[in-house]
Amino acid sequence: MSETTNLNIAVVGGGPGGYAAAFLAADLGMTVTLIDPEVNPGGVCLYRGCIPSKALLHVAKLVEESHQAKDWGIEFAAPKINLARLRSWKEGVVKKLTGGLGILSKQRKVRYVQGRAEFENSTTLRVTKTDGAEEVLSFDRIIIATGSRPAIVPSLKLDTPRMMDSTGALNLEDIPGSLLVVGGGYIGLELGSVYAALGTRVTVVEMLSGLLPGADRDLVLPLHKRLEKMFEGILLNTTVAAVQDEGTGIRATFEGADVGVSEAKPHEKVFDRVLVSVGRKPNSEIAGLEKTQVQVGQRGFIQVNKQLQTDDLAVYAIGDVVGEPMLAHKAMHEGRTAVEAIAGHKVAFEPNAIPAVVFTDPEVAWCGLTETQAQNENREIKVAKFPWAASGRAITLDRPEGMTKLLIDPQTERVLGVGIVGVGAGELIAEGVLAVEMAALARDVAMTIHPHPTLSETVMESAEVFFGTSTDIYRPKRG
Repeated sequence: MSETTNLNIAVVGGGPGGYAAAFLAADLGMTVTLIDPEVNPGGVCLYRGCIPSKALLHVAKLVEESHQAKDWGIEFAAPKINLARLRSWKEGVVKKLTGGLGILSKQRKVRYVQGRAEFENSTTLRVTKTDGAEEVLSFDRIIIATGSRPAIVPSLKLDTPRMMDSTGALNLEDIPGSLLVVGGGYIGLELGSVYAALGTRVTVVEMLSGLLPGADRDLVLPLHKRLEKMFEGILLNTTVAAVQDEGTGIRATFEGADVGVSEAKPHEKVFDRVLVSVGRKPNSEIAGLEKTQVQVGQRGFIQVNKQLQTDDLAVYAIGDVVGEPMLAHKAMHEGRTAVEAIAGHKVAFEPNAIPAVVFTDPEVAWCGLTETQAQNENREIKVAKFPWAASGRAITLDRPEGMTKLLIDPQTERVLGVGIVGVGAGELIAEGVLAVEMAALARDVAMTIHPHPTLSETVMESAEVFFGTSTDIYRPKRG
């Protein structure tokens, strides 16, 4: 501890990775300066990403459940949406959380500078504050945590408010009659679900053969089936060849195998708004970075080692700016690893499982090895699946479409990966992450008593399926 108390640390970027790093550094006795353009820490995640989108998804789920309640003998009147109040509530959630981080910064005596940083050299930053003033500051170590931004497709760039990225969509300026979502990844599907629940006719276009590219197809299938009912259209193997502003809407021209001449699969169509959600791009174009030894790869990611140290020994980098997966929880753990490395601790960022969660309805979550990866690597695995149609808790929720699966090493019976689709999958996946990280065996999971009736039981029963002893389904182990 005494070796680190005199270190003067700068963290450039106040997102989840940045503030996690800053707070731990302060806890370890370092002098910390956190630099970000926003009035409080939080970054894209809290201001324009994870938090506001999940707030709106909660509302969307409530609306959908009010419709589903008819099947249970309970009928509600059609919801009346007060858009201004909805926006205010969402912004209140953001303000509460970011304000809380501001308080935590002061409690930890982290100096928070609202502004933008430019490198003068490896240990010196010129900070231009939001009030126009400039300050030159020197540090022992600098951590880059500048995050990412929505990727832009040049051919789909129009100077009109009808064209939106994820930030614009979260502003919720209005509830358009129709919305085209370009990109069938998690951002497009989450925001598309929000607008569909609020009454918008949503069409999704995905250039590949399935939604959520990269996720196992059996996890995506239940979501796809539900979205087919929510959305006006899902066009796969399709691209948007051109967009044209017609004043009253955006005319989109489609190309691809899933496009025909029918109304369901049009060649072109006019939409009130278009959301382009084709991924994110790292914010590695940092002023003055060329004055350091930091190296940036061909894809725009800053190159780091397992301690998150760049080629410049005084500079570390974490989060979206160093590579995929671009997830807040990954950034937070990288931030803490970087600080511990700076403190001289023997650490490395080499997790066995980073959970991925798509907060649609149903949610899709996975961690560790996936079936897709195993197939690509010609890796032998055993897959044990438990269908939620056999789950008492899922039936009581009237949501039996889910599924839990374990990917197991057939030789050691070690749990290598977990996949879940269904209500609350994002909460359940944490147990899978722990199992993979702790090198748990299928027997460990099967013998762990889970509460009944819960969805968490499906993890235990998946392990029982592997042994052919699941109580709630008859599926003897093969071979």
